[in-house]
Amino acid sequence: MLKAFFWFTDIGFIAYWAITALHIIPSDLLFKDYNNPLMVQWNWSFIFLDLLISATGITSLIYSIKKQKKWLVFALISLVLTFCSGLQAIGYWAIGLEFDIQWWIPNLYLLVYPCFFIFPIIRELEETK
Repeated sequence: MLKAFFWFTDIGFIAYWAITALHIIPSDLLFKDYNNPLMVQWNWSFIFLDLLISATGITSLIYSIKKQKKWLVFALISLVLTFCSGLQAIGYWAIGLEFDIQWWIPNLYLLVYPCFFIFPIIRELEETK
């Protein structure tokens, strides 16, 4: 199940940033003040974190396919970073009292799904010592 989440999330991040760079998202689906230069800067500040999440998630999948235990380390890193990405976005909008369900749902996904896998991976890593 975790691997399916990784594929969905990691490809999703890559697709989101490609779509964002190409300005494909219709303007009626953009979040409030999307074209404000500060909001553009805030949004693009996530690219480094999000692409690192994709890189660690895909690396984890590759190591998993090769049956190498270090897949767990990369999975844990990816999950923690994913949680942080979701938390940062939700935190920003919560502080500003902006509740746009179109943007909250994907970020709540990023915040919540890792919680189901982080501690089982930590336990598995402790057992492999």
